[in-house]
Amino acid sequence: MTTSSEPLVLTERRGAVLVLTLNRPDRLNAWTDALEDEYFAALEAGDRDPDVRAIVVTGAGRGFCAGADMDDLSGAQDATDTEIDRPRPRHLPLTIRTPLVAAVNGAAAGLGLVEALYCDVRFASPQALFLTSFVRRGLIAEYGVSWLLPRIVGHSRALDLLLSGRRVDGEEAYRIGLVDHLVPADELVEAAVAYAQDLATSCSPWSIATIKAQVALDAERSFDASVDHADTLMRASFRGPDIAEGVASFTERRPPVFAPLSHKEI
Repeated sequence: MTTSSEPLVLTERRGAVLVLTLNRPDRLNAWTDALEDEYFAALEAGDRDPDVRAIVVTGAGRGFCAGADMDDLSGAQDATDTEIDRPRPRHLPLTIRTPLVAAVNGAAAGLGLVEALYCDVRFASPQALFLTSFVRRGLIAEYGVSWLLPRIVGHSRALDLLLSGRRVDGEEAYRIGLVDHLVPADELVEAAVAYAQDLATSCSPWSIATIKAQVALDAERSFDASVDHADTLMRASFRGPDIAEGVASFTERRPPVFAPLSHKEI
């Protein structure tokens, strides 16, 4: 059980992979302002660290994140706008240049589901549980989930999940594209870390950060605009060091050694 002396987010380095574990297992890692502050600070620190090439996010115990803590939510009707506003934007994970991999080990509900959607790639076990929850608490589709979810699973499926707030297990989540990799529970974190380690050792940090930015921008622009921007970026890549290393490592049949991403890049 989590005590006040324990960190709300555990950090562990596995080579170039940073593993972040939401750590309120007695509350299924329910979200609080304090948890948010620690989690976002850990994400920002990892993104600034040139030795961190990928980040895995999971939950301690039986849950990933059960959404907003009900003790906090019970006073929401009396909260002022100042009390609701936070020092960092809630969508901060979407601004992280380092690839984020979610290992959803249990319930991901409400805001917990949103946090999983903020990650670039999602692993889950068949026992994982996904639900939007908002309509069952008298809330709306919060924190950009009405923008993200249709782009991940499609318009009609997103409405199904948002309007019903029904439970979706890991197998259905995988079938509808909400989850990218379905892995047995006892292999979940290791599989997510192995995937992240491959990104960390085989892929250019500059390429990853650039592609993440491209995909985010292309969600709201035309194909022609996307191609024009890609052409500009392609020319920049030809003048950068990573293409030379990528080609040399391939022809020499050795692992690539890409430079870390500068804090000022992208």
